[in-house]
Amino acid sequence: MAELVYRPVVGAALTLFKALDLKIDIQGSEHIPRTGGAVLVSNHISYLDFIFTGLAALPQKRLVRFMAKDSVFRHKVSGPLMRGMKHIPVDRSQGEHAYRHALESLRAGEIVGVFPEATISESFTLKSFKTGAARLAQEAGVPLVPMALWGTQRVWTKGRPRNFRRSHIPVTIRVGEPLEAPADQYAGAITRRLRERVQELLEAAQRAYPVRPKGADDTWWVPAHLGGTAPTPAQVKEAG
Repeated sequence: MAELVYRPVVGAALTLFKALDLKIDIQGSEHIPRTGGAVLVSNHISYLDFIFTGLAALPQKRLVRFMAKDSVFRHKVSGPLMRGMKHIPVDRSQGEHAYRHALESLRAGEIVGVFPEATISESFTLKSFKTGAARLAQEAGVPLVPMALWGTQRVWTKGRPRNFRRSHIPVTIRVGEPLEAPADQYAGAITRRLRERVQELLEAAQRAYPVRPKGADDTWWVPAHLGGTAPTPAQVKEAG
């Protein structure tokens, strides 16, 4: 089936990233299956993470259908685009509908993108994972593919102005080996293993990141445990 919306949107995103001179470093795309269904699972630190996560699948000639808040689908600009790209709206009061939609997509051989933290992590560390990704993989009989993003928070994240200047920001993306999700295992145990894999990939992306803060006023994007001034998970929880 022709992708009359998705491919032009990808092209527009790549043009924007080139204009911003983002230095995108992707490793591990070969772990994304060229055919068949899979659940692509990533950390979540930016409003643009779905675009960067999708970029990791392009070398395998795959398009990712993301589960996203239904409010995005109701927006007059993003709504038609999201529907045209066949993404999956999530109404948290009726989550079973989105779950069935995602399951159908997986069984049809699609890759479904999930951010199991559910919301952006303002501490830029991994939050706890919901079990939905594991349950989807179990029920559809498809693998989980873990991945991690780093640097995307410097482009546009929660509580910060977006940076659409030509700032030469590096973005590091790491994709790991698929993780099986046997139907006879507890979804919580699979989710714990999945989170451990994403944590390992996140740490690898952070180690590979080519720049450090330019000064004391540029440490906001670095987690507190790495010496930055991003709020700790406890501080985020207290403020919320």
